[in-house]
Amino acid sequence: MSESKPGEVTIRIDGRIAVITVENESKKNSYTPEMMEQLSEHLTRFEEDDELWVAVFCSAGKDTTAGLDMPKFFGPTATAKPRDPAKVDPFGLGRRCTKPVIAVVQGLTFTVGIEMMLAADVVVAADTAVFQQLESKRGIAPIGGAHFRYLTRTGWGNAMYHLFLCDRFDAKEALRLGFVQEVVPFGRQHDRAIELAREICTNAPLGIRATKVGAMAFLDAAEQAAIAQIPAIRDKVMDSDDCKEGIQSFIERREAVFKGR
Repeated sequence: MSESKPGEVTIRIDGRIAVITVENESKKNSYTPEMMEQLSEHLTRFEEDDELWVAVFCSAGKDTTAGLDMPKFFGPTATAKPRDPAKVDPFGLGRRCTKPVIAVVQGLTFTVGIEMMLAADVVVAADTAVFQQLESKRGIAPIGGAHFRYLTRTGWGNAMYHLFLCDRFDAKEALRLGFVQEVVPFGRQHDRAIELAREICTNAPLGIRATKVGAMAFLDAAEQAAIAQIPAIRDKVMDSDDCKEGIQSFIERREAVFKGR
């Protein structure tokens, strides 16, 4: 039996718009380390090309992503490498895009899918989208920005409610909370994002970019303090017995049994 095609992230240029697409449908668009590197490279290309004014970040098929391909990031066969600080970070924790990024989500939008969605500026969701920040169900913790971007989007109570419960919520609830800005019927989400991108492109690009940079400056001090906590969060959970149990339970497709150590 031949192996399935490895996942990839592609880029297509549509006038002033960069359309960046995650393509790993056979694994519900789960991310491999190689796909993360490709995404970073495409975002960097978009950021550095003055002829490109807006990016649309989307996923092929019915799902945004089921999350990370866990063993390739955390297991004994992990192939993940440190991020290149010179390239745009898809999570917006390092170098960020200073131009507008519209995220498109549908179906399963889990863990890193939410965090990268929140690192974008505007989100268009299909009515099929379901969200879950479930790292703590796997013995780890969100380290891609959820611990502070949930706060800036939804406020303390709503953020802690979903981060503590690790529950699923739908597109209607995401709209109510402010995670997404529009909900459209499935099949319309990509076209709607392109429509918004084209409308943004009718405005002065320098003014749009300056607006985003100014807004980022307002949030920067608080975000940097939260980002500085990520190594401590990682050290606290990544070497724990609970982390090992969470990864093993994921591989074995069973419920984890945590001990708090």
